[in-house]
This record gives sequence, C-alpha cells and structure tokens, in this order.
Amino acid sequence: MIMALVEISELRKLYGEVVALSDINISIPSGKFFTLLGPSGCGKTTLLRTIAGFHQQSAGRITIDGSSIEHLPAHRRDVAMVFQDYAVFPHLSVRDNVAFGLKQRRIPAKEITRQVEEVLEVVELGKFVDRMPHELSGGQQQRVGLARAIVVRPKVLLMDEPLSNLDARLRVDLRAELRRIQRDLGITTIYVTHDQEEALAMSDVVCVMEGGIIQQAATPLDVYLRPSNRFVASFVGANNFLQVGNLKGESVLKCCGASVSQHLPAGPVVCALRPEDISVKVDEDPSYLLNTEISIPVQIKEVSFLGREMEIFATTDNGEALKAVGRSDSQVIALPIESRAWFCVERKNLSFFEDNELGVRV
Repeated sequence: MIMALVEISELRKLYGEVVALSDINISIPSGKFFTLLGPSGCGKTTLLRTIAGFHQQSAGRITIDGSSIEHLPAHRRDVAMVFQDYAVFPHLSVRDNVAFGLKQRRIPAKEITRQVEEVLEVVELGKFVDRMPHELSGGQQQRVGLARAIVVRPKVLLMDEPLSNLDARLRVDLRAELRRIQRDLGITTIYVTHDQEEALAMSDVVCVMEGGIIQQAATPLDVYLRPSNRFVASFVGANNFLQVGNLKGESVLKCCGASVSQHLPAGPVVCALRPEDISVKVDEDPSYLLNTEISIPVQIKEVSFLGREMEIFATTDNGEALKAVGRSDSQVIALPIESRAWFCVERKNLSFFEDNELGVRV
C-alpha cells in the first residue's frame, strides 16, 4: 500500500458569511492514523469532505506528497472514503461491491478477482464473498465498505464516523480491527469522530476542533495529559474546574483556601483536576497529607456503583461541584447523602487555565 504525506495550508471554508473552517494548517505524516475529534458542528466533517473534494474550499491549499489536489475533482484525488451509513450497494454481492471501483478503472477480470479475494481476507470476509448486504450484520457491512475503499489502493483513506451506527460492544471490537488493518497496510488515514475514547484508542495523532478552528493536534497522551486550553481539557475526558483566588499575594483554591503553589497570572484562573486523580477519605480530616497533596472538604451528593468502579458526586463548602472516579470501595459506597468527606489530589496532577471557554493553559 502506498503511504502519503498530507499537508493543508491556510484552508478556509465559508458558507456565505458563516466561517465553517478558519485557517486550517496541519501536516499528516505518511502512514499515520490521524483523527479529527470534536462536537457536532465543529467543522471536522466539513474538513474531511473538503479533502475528499466533495466541498470546494474558499481559500488555502491541500497537497498529497507535494502535489496540489484542491483544484482536482473528487475522483482524481487518489483518496477513498468510508461513510457512516455503510453505503454498500444493496443489489450487489460482497464480491461485486468490493470490485466496483476496480471495474470502473477497467482492471482486467483476473486481476480484479485476485485483488478482491486478497482484500476480503484482510478484512476477514473471505467466507462471505457471495453474500448480499441484507444477509450481513452492520459490522460486516462496514467492513465491505472498508474493503471497497482500500482495494483501489488510494494514497489516503478518509473515514467519516464509520462506527457510529454500530452498538457499543461491536464498536469496541471493530475499532481494534480497523486499527490493525490500517497499521498492517500502512495507509495514511484521516478519521472523523465525536467519540473521545475512540479517538484516544485508535490514533497516532488527535486533532481537536471547535468552531472551525484546530484547538490542539498532538499524540493522544499529550492531548489527555497536557490539554492546550480549557475546551480541550473539558471535551477530552472529564475534568473538574475550581475557581482560583488570591490571598495575601498567594494563589489559593477558593473552595478550601489551599495554596496551589503556582505562579499564576493576575486575571481569572481555574484549576482543573481529573476525576480519576482524586482519592476519597472518609474517616477524618486528612491534615496529615504531605505538602505534595491537597485535601478539599466536600459533602457527598451521590455515589454510583458501576461494578469495578464507582463515581462519587459532591459539592465543596462554597457550592462548587466535584466528581471523583475510582475502584469500588464498600466504605465509600455506603456513605449517606450529605455526609462529610475529603477529596485528595496530588499537586502535580493540577492544571490551570484562563477562566473562559477557550482559556489557554497557564
């Protein structure tokens, strides 16, 4: 399979006066799995369809291996698309669905047979070549769509939320299979999803979008552990945000007065802490904590038992909401509503952002 470098420069897309994409600049390395992640309406699908040639950009440049493609029609861009709704031809067998693109290219019949059989083995549908789409499960139909896309050997594979119509269990199984196939083929892949877990599990690079703008593009680990702004911190995974105040020139958490020992700017700032970084103490005020930790007194509002894990919802003394997640603990699960407890967190796990929707990390 051919690997290709994709570069997008100063790309803009306007619908009248509405800016759908604003100054998009990204470089996607050859053979990597690159995911566009964001909420509905953020511009991720518009960007994917612009790369595919289904939408015409208002400005900017798109290149594959240094060759501009933005002026080319969709069928000449050497990309292939896998759609959300499977998009298989209901009147054609699995074999004929997969062979469709090859027949359009006038490939010899023997070569079509060889390539179709080869790619169906890759997607583990070799035993289903003569089945009709209505005889397949949703996951199998999506694999037919994938096979039809990769059999034409595109330089770039585009995938628009291909797992969103599948049930939760099948999505988990198929995302691992998609990643295996992509890695084995080494094909440059641009994948669109709104599912954070899917993006983190499958990607080499996660590109978070909001408002038609790239908020952060980095490895899954960096996006999760070192979000560039408050939007990324709140959208990728869960986060608690607490107000930071100033007491005698020192930055403190307003909810408990704990010093956060950070050199923070004078403007409004919030402190972010992940639910999984919080431990819950119930016996006594953990005043014995080391200087590397802080404790926040809370009132328990709800404890949800989820099997291996539990979720604890609480409020601070000044009314700020907090959530903790951890391994199930019978003592915590048994806590009465409104009982006193302490949420403890290591200082190294705190992050700070300017206090606005897109507030940058400080």
